[in-house]
Amino acid sequence: MTHSSPRTAWFAGSVVLVSAFLITACTTSGNDGGKDAHASPSPPPGSTRAAAEPSERKLTEQAQAALTAIHGGTLVEAGAERVGDGVHTEPALSKGKSYRLNLVCVGSGSARLEFVPASAGTEATVPCDDSVVQQRIIGDKAVRINVDGAEGSTGVIAWRLDAM
Repeated sequence: MTHSSPRTAWFAGSVVLVSAFLITACTTSGNDGGKDAHASPSPPPGSTRAAAEPSERKLTEQAQAALTAIHGGTLVEAGAERVGDGVHTEPALSKGKSYRLNLVCVGSGSARLEFVPASAGTEATVPCDDSVVQQRIIGDKAVRINVDGAEGSTGVIAWRLDAM
């Protein structure tokens, strides 16, 4: 003969109620309380935009192809960076020697080209529309080249520095 106390019955009933509550909460939390139980989940934020934009690899290839079309001089440095990361380099330049910096930005928005010291070159806006921007630089002392994307700009900046 089994004998159950009121305390055991109360505990068993509580476990059943809590379990039912948890099962109900878990099954309805993903669909706003059951209002739209048959809707498909929405894509993660940004995934739709990423699918519509060209891949970074494709943009890099496009930017580098635009620079390849421009011949002249001996390569000193070159590279490609995301617009958001920018270009920041300090090439080793020979005093009194002429150099040409070619930049192309592929994507949307623009970037700003600056030199430190400012006398090393002319500040310029680099539009992210596949056009090539060229700057002449005369080697002197240490020169820092900075290219920073404007807010909201996306894409790739490719650059090439040639000795003339």
